[in-house]
Order: sequence, then C-alpha cells, then structure tokens
Amino acid sequence: MKSFSKKASAIHESSTLAVSALANQLKAEGKDVINFGTGEPDFDTPENIKDAAIQAIHAGKTKYTPASGLPALKQAVCDRLKADLDLDYTPAEIVVASGAKHSIYVCLCSLLDDGDEAIVPAPYWVTYTEAVAMAGGVPVVVPTTAETGFKLTPAALEAAITEKSKVLLLNNPSNPTGMCYNEAELRAICEVCVKHDLWIMSDEIYYKLVYDGRTFVSVASLSPEIKAHTILINGVSKSYAMTGWRIGYTACDKKLSKIMSNFLSHSTSAPSTISQWAAIEALNGPQESVEDMRKVFEERRTYMANRINSMNGVCCLMPEGAFYVMMNIDALIGKTLGGKLIQNGSDFAMAFLETQNVALVPCGGFGEPNYLRWTYAASMEDIQKGLDRLEAFLNA
Repeated sequence: MKSFSKKASAIHESSTLAVSALANQLKAEGKDVINFGTGEPDFDTPENIKDAAIQAIHAGKTKYTPASGLPALKQAVCDRLKADLDLDYTPAEIVVASGAKHSIYVCLCSLLDDGDEAIVPAPYWVTYTEAVAMAGGVPVVVPTTAETGFKLTPAALEAAITEKSKVLLLNNPSNPTGMCYNEAELRAICEVCVKHDLWIMSDEIYYKLVYDGRTFVSVASLSPEIKAHTILINGVSKSYAMTGWRIGYTACDKKLSKIMSNFLSHSTSAPSTISQWAAIEALNGPQESVEDMRKVFEERRTYMANRINSMNGVCCLMPEGAFYVMMNIDALIGKTLGGKLIQNGSDFAMAFLETQNVALVPCGGFGEPNYLRWTYAASMEDIQKGLDRLEAFLNA
C-alpha cells in the first residue's frame, strides 16, 4: 500500500486528552479515579445560554451560516471586546471557527509558508508546536524559567528571531503555568515584534480568569501599531463553561480575516449554527456567572497552591490566571516512588495514577519534562482528596 502523509504521521497525540482518556478507562473499570487532566470548567453552561440554543432550534435557525460566522455573532464579539477591553474591531475583522484551537490552526495555515518560523515560548500549550508543524511551519521553542515567572523576555525573543521568523505565539494568561504578563512586560515584547515586523498571535482565551485584583491587559490595547501586528485568539469555552459548544474567534487584519474565511469555506465551513446562537447570548447576555465562576476558581487556586507548597519534594508558583497549577518535581528526580524510578514528570504521573488513582498531565508535552499540570477546574472535594493522595504518595 502507498504510504501515509509524513506531515500527518508526525503529529503527536494531545497529552491532555490522552491522560483524560486513560482516566476515563480506569473509571469504567470501577476504579476511584480523580482526573485533573483536561482543562475545562466543571461548571454547567449558564441556563440563559442553553435556553438561547433551544430557542434557536425551535425557531428553525438550523441552516448554514457564512463560513466565518453569523454577522450577529461577529457583532457580539466586537461589542464584548469593546466592553471588556476597550478594543475597536469591526465585524469584517472577526472570524468565527470551531473553538480557539481551530482558530489557531486556521490562522497559522493562513499565515505560514513551508519553512516559516513561529516562535513559541516554553512552557507552551501542547497544541501550539503541533499546529505550527501541521501548517508547514517550524516551531522555534524559546525556554523560560521559574525565575522570570515563566515569561518570555525581550532579550530571549530577540535572540530567537531569524530572517524566517513570521509570528510569535503568546498565551496570556498561560496554560500551563497560570502566569500573566503585565502591561510593561507585554509592551517590551511587542515592541521587539514590531521592530522585526512579526505577527503577534495573542491567545487570550483565559482573559476573564485573573486573580488577586489584577486587571487584564490585551496586547491589542497597547498601541495602534502593535494592534496592527496583533492576531487576537479568544472564544467562549473557558469564560462561559462552553467547551463542548466549540466556538472560538479571531480578531485581526481584514486581509488576514478574508484569507481565513476562504480557508474555512473549503474545509470545515462555519461551526454549528446552534452553538453560534448560544454564543451570541453568552457575549450579549448577563455576565454575572463569569465573575461567580472566577471567584470560585480563585479560592481553589489558593488552596491548591498552598497545599502543594506545604509538601516535601514538590513546589509551584502561585498562578495569576487561568485554572492550572504547574508542579515542580526537580527534588524527586532519581528517587523511587510507588515502586517506580522517577526520571521525569511522565514517570511521576504514571506511578501516581497507578498507586493513588489520580490523573495529572506530565508537562513534557508543554516543554517542561520535570513538571506536572494540575487543574483546579474541579470540585473542592476532589481537589482536597487529590492533594491528600499526593501527600500520601510523597510520604509512602
């Protein structure tokens, strides 16, 4: 038989989805597994949003929409960006796709030619490097350290730029670190991008989930020149507990939005029409549920981080946004836990799952092999139980 695509065959399975699949398999076998794998809110989609979807069905709003999304949804995106971030976009600059992940992929396919480089600070969300490669580009990973809060510095960015560099992928707040860039840090990075005429893909999907009284700063708000270089990625999945509805969006240059629209028209077309009407309600409707959810996440975050930092052999930074804690196990490398020699986060994750029935995501796929990602998008009861099991595992 003829061979398969080399490009497609090189794609790795998502480590976050793989962990969740294994955890679900063990649950199906009757084991008391606590899953801290997939990053999605444990809250239900608000009733007003679900009602809007039901009403759309009954009203017969079930036909095709334009490939880049309903005009009413694009306007709702513009209105929400204005209300939340004081950003001015027009519907012609908005492209709706099947989730923020899909938006990133379509955008990269519309930006990159074979061999073009995309700069990706590590730790990074697992999909970034794979999406760059799928689009024919070359991911250039730039390591960061705990000492800088796992944030990219202007000097490190400058050192990574070559004549093939085309785009910087920035995630703020970050998955998996939970860290946020402040205005000065963002401005310094973006000025380097403008100097070298790089696109800035700013994934701001967690922008409503920031803590300790922080005010989120969008890259596009820094200056007109920076905005012109910016591609905003966002969606309704995290802020409105709508992960399965699959609605993401891009706000960008009109020429790029047209190319993305054309790409969508010959690939997936638009997302589910029903989901689009639900997203319109999410963006236009009451926003109180977003703040209610954020407050709960903040309480869980503080508890989880403090518990981890109270244990021997592990530690973490206090997250500033999103809903993840990245746990450092450097002190455990070379030791035996649960009958297994711990050489990296994957070894720890497997031993922890096998002996304590707790599923964590090893961060090798995020560019940090000696870390594991917890999510506090889980009930406080599960968080307490999971951390109790961690303590028992470390002290065994």
